[in-house]
Amino acid sequence: MNIQVVDGTQVLKHYRKSQGYWATVWMEFKRDRVALAALGVIFFLFLVAVFDDFIAGSRPLVLKLNGKIYFPVLFEYREFLDTDFKGVSENLKRGDFVLFPPVKYSPTEYDLLSVLSPPSRAHLFGTDDRGRDVLSRMVHGTRVSLSIGFIAVGIAVAIGILLGAVAGYYGGVVDFIISRFFEVMITFPVFFLILTILAFRNPSIYNIMIVIGVTSWTGVARLVRGEFLRLRKYDYIEAAIALGSRDLRIMLRHMLPNALAPVLVTATFGIAGAVLVESALSFLGFGVPPPDPSWGEVLSQSERYVDFAWWLVLFPGAAIFMTVTAFNLVGEGFRDAIDPKRKGRGF
Repeated sequence: MNIQVVDGTQVLKHYRKSQGYWATVWMEFKRDRVALAALGVIFFLFLVAVFDDFIAGSRPLVLKLNGKIYFPVLFEYREFLDTDFKGVSENLKRGDFVLFPPVKYSPTEYDLLSVLSPPSRAHLFGTDDRGRDVLSRMVHGTRVSLSIGFIAVGIAVAIGILLGAVAGYYGGVVDFIISRFFEVMITFPVFFLILTILAFRNPSIYNIMIVIGVTSWTGVARLVRGEFLRLRKYDYIEAAIALGSRDLRIMLRHMLPNALAPVLVTATFGIAGAVLVESALSFLGFGVPPPDPSWGEVLSQSERYVDFAWWLVLFPGAAIFMTVTAFNLVGEGFRDAIDPKRKGRGF
């Protein structure tokens, strides 16, 4: 707020407008420089995932050929089906031009003459055991890893909110039955449960998303149940019930918004865990099937060539570590912003 001194008295020049809850949380979150930097890392990964085709690929961004302009990275052209654009670029006529992405290699493009090549000017992150460019596979693997993380956590959050809300709102026998179901699910080691399910299913991106989601909801459900049990005793909830509001309206409109903040914190940590689980599954051979790229799949190749192909360990390992650490730091910063007493400050 701005304060002006007049005749020895302080006069308020401009009143600061009252902020909403989420605006206050954001103000508190921005005080944590480390968490804010981690959020920047996540935003950068999002940009890489969204624009991966514009960063790495063998299809040109823009191609001018015979007086016509094409955008092969955006559209499929009948005249360019199964065309080697690198060969086209070497035989351009005067006035024609081609603009490739910064990394001119497709994640599935083989080069048997460059198998297990160390990082160089041609391949900044080196190549794998089939001559594929590691940097291109890392770029395209960003979308796969983040998609699995977010969709799997989305499934887990949806299941957890549903079961936790029903158990916390109704209580009694309903709460007893659902709580026992929580306890049964918790007794199973999640990672081995995922391995068991995937052993009977064809490995695919969608199966991995679903399996991680349906086995990771217990933490969210228990948290939502506790919040609903607490909110159920508040006067405004009792008033809504007395006025005859429907149960679904009370849960969605009055209770869920007040229980959502800690759920979002848990979801942030869950995304980091899902990325790590996917990488572990791909490393063990139960993850994303080749030739689809993922960080875990690139890392799995290092097992056979760890003695000399250090780049197959360093780059995917660093990407996984950076992503998991960034999401964990954002989750911690968000948690502290929601509960400022953790750092000894108040709103």
